[in-house]
Amino acid sequence: MTQLSANDLKSVEGFIFDIDGTLALADRMLSGYQPLPGAVELIELLNQRKVPYVAFTNGSTKTPIQLVQALGKAGIAVQPDRTLTPPAVAVSIFRNKGYKRLLVLGVEGVWRPLAEAGFDIIVSPERADDADAVLVGWHPEFRLDDLDAACRAVWAGAGLYTVSTAPYLASREGRTLGISGALTAAITSVTGKSAVIVGKPAAEAFAVAREILGVPADRIAIVGDDLSLENAMAHQGGAVSVAVHTGLASAEDIAALPRAQQPHHSIQGVSVLLEVLQ
Repeated sequence: MTQLSANDLKSVEGFIFDIDGTLALADRMLSGYQPLPGAVELIELLNQRKVPYVAFTNGSTKTPIQLVQALGKAGIAVQPDRTLTPPAVAVSIFRNKGYKRLLVLGVEGVWRPLAEAGFDIIVSPERADDADAVLVGWHPEFRLDDLDAACRAVWAGAGLYTVSTAPYLASREGRTLGISGALTAAITSVTGKSAVIVGKPAAEAFAVAREILGVPADRIAIVGDDLSLENAMAHQGGAVSVAVHTGLASAEDIAALPRAQQPHHSIQGVSVLLEVLQ
């Protein structure tokens, strides 16, 4: 693990940025983004230079358009075609699987991208025992009827998928409960079926982001605050890992990792990346 320098970025042609804890911090319900130092200027610089990037969140509270609008209110002018949420990855996976009928646990940001992609969507607590797959996302209004519907579909043979199994994420209030992870754990404990992750650090998620960028894996820098997500995805996919200290991971946490698992670069925040690029 080394500090970041301009020389380190010579081979980098595109970036994948985490949002919560990297570019911005929201409240515990993931609303009202506030930009982290350097984020506004960094995205503006990349837009000006036409450097490809993707703002990739494991959060599914918003559709991509809603996410662009929310970030825009915070001054972070992410281009609409440069955002990625796990449901978009799920669309790719489910099409490849030939799935048609889906049971979804979650808010509009979870089910709408799937509906717009042409899938037959049933939103829990409505039952869909004949569903091809169950997708678990951000669902703060979760009730036992949702758990019942999901478990019955899985018992009947539906595949189990989740946007994330992360137990928590970064917010302005510190660690915030990862709702999809908690719900997925409940369904798994009842059904005994493990869930397939469609968000970070899944290989399919990196493949979709890479397709948006149009850049080879080894020329992509993945910038994030969660060592189990962005850093893991970078190592698995052969990308450059840049860890920031503005969210979940501190410099001490990073240094405590086994050497082979440490990010390639550890920086205070994206403000450092901005300085290097300037």
